[in-house]
Amino acid sequence: MEEFVYKKSGRITALSANITDFSYKNHSHREYAIGVTKRGIQHYHLDGKLQLSYQDGIMLFNPEQVHDGMAHDKSGLEYIMLYIEPSLLLDVTERKEAIQFATPIIYDNKLESDIYGLANAVFYEKEEEIVDEQLIKLVDGLINQSTIKKHVKENTYTNKIKRRIHDSFKENLTIADLTQEFSMSKFQFIRHFKNQTGITPYQFLLNSKNEAAKKII
Repeated sequence: MEEFVYKKSGRITALSANITDFSYKNHSHREYAIGVTKRGIQHYHLDGKLQLSYQDGIMLFNPEQVHDGMAHDKSGLEYIMLYIEPSLLLDVTERKEAIQFATPIIYDNKLESDIYGLANAVFYEKEEEIVDEQLIKLVDGLINQSTIKKHVKENTYTNKIKRRIHDSFKENLTIADLTQEFSMSKFQFIRHFKNQTGITPYQFLLNSKNEAAKKII
């Protein structure tokens, strides 16, 4: 039985998931994603490499980092995930430039406890002050574990395309529209975008629409 429960608090979204046969195709998130494998083994590919997060494994995803996801075997998978908007993470760390996680999976009891603390504060609709306190604990723990490094500057042209797609939720935007807008042939556009992001522009467009719809729900 597949079960997905979402809860939002400000610029944080919490997810509790229980899956057996469900699998995610290649996708990415605008937010930083931080989660814990509660039961089973999380099986996914990240940056072209297979990752296995066992019970109590802490999973760290950077924004726009392409990955898939599924249960490793028929016993299924249970996990929680926090989606934190980049602007909020910058506010908490008091940095001006983007940051990124250096390690995809770590195991640390205190950090795991901090993730549960923030997730519970969101799920149980605690006061904003409590959510903020839990968020600071989590982010400080991540920095103390040396899991954060400076973000590598991305291709500015690709970033412009991403922003255009993200801002087009209410439009019936197509790949043909984008190729015309950015003065590229269809194949040149697809090849450039996939080389820069690891995902096709159509996949990115669909994913962006799904993420926007999820926030509305």
